[in-house]
Amino acid sequence: MLIGRVIGEVVATQKAPSHAGRKVLAVQPLNLDGTDRGDVILALDAVDAGAGDRVLVVAEGWSAMTAVGREHAPIDMAIVGVIDAVTLAP
Repeated sequence: MLIGRVIGEVVATQKAPSHAGRKVLAVQPLNLDGTDRGDVILALDAVDAGAGDRVLVVAEGWSAMTAVGREHAPIDMAIVGVIDAVTLAP
C-alpha cells in the first residue's frame, strides 16, 4: 500500500467497460513525513476522493480489482481510503 495525495483527475472520453462509473485520479506518492516520493501514478477511485486529499492506494492487481468490485478487470492501482491523520510512534 502507498500513501499519496490526489493532484488531479484524468478525463477520458472512452474507458474500458470495467472502468465505467469510476474516476481515474492522478496521485503523487508521499513519504511518511508528507514529502513527495517518486513519480505520479494513476489509480481508480473507490472512495470518492478529491483533489488535495491524502489517500491510501492499493498497488497490487488483485487487491485493486476487488477493492473497486471489478474482479478480472485491467486495474493495477485503486484508492481505498481517505486519510484523516498519520501518527508515527517514537
